[in-house]
Amino acid sequence: MKQLAIFLLGSNLGNRLDSLEKAMQFLHSEIGQPETASSIYESAPWGKTDQPGFLNQVIGIRTSIDPFSILKKCLSHEKSAGRVREEQWGPRIIDIDLLYLDDRIIHESNLRIPHPGIPARRFTLIPLCEIYPAMVHPESGKTHLQLLQSCTDRGEVNLFELHA
Repeated sequence: MKQLAIFLLGSNLGNRLDSLEKAMQFLHSEIGQPETASSIYESAPWGKTDQPGFLNQVIGIRTSIDPFSILKKCLSHEKSAGRVREEQWGPRIIDIDLLYLDDRIIHESNLRIPHPGIPARRFTLIPLCEIYPAMVHPESGKTHLQLLQSCTDRGEVNLFELHA
């Protein structure tokens, strides 16, 4: 049975747009058929602010792959794309976060679903609100719109303008 996996893509090093496009191709070929995608947003860095801004996008994919295999595939793609994990919230060529897998709740040392950062991060909530505004967070019981309204993060998040 196919379930809805929702991912947040992020990049702030190298050709950020190309990194997002390659991550989208990876998700399509390795995880499942994309259902929907948000616009691309340019976001101020979060957590560690002395680094370049990010491009972020949320993708919804129908998949029958289990969450731990999804995690393994995503980490493998990040590494093959050149991601080096030196510091928490540091700069990265690509970041692929599994935000949700239907309404499942998983609390393991290496995997938390829903992603624990969702309620605290505008760069996640704004693209989520674009494509899944009424979806209910399975732990808080609040919709994405409600979470955005109560979010205390004030980081700048703007639609990314593609220049021809």
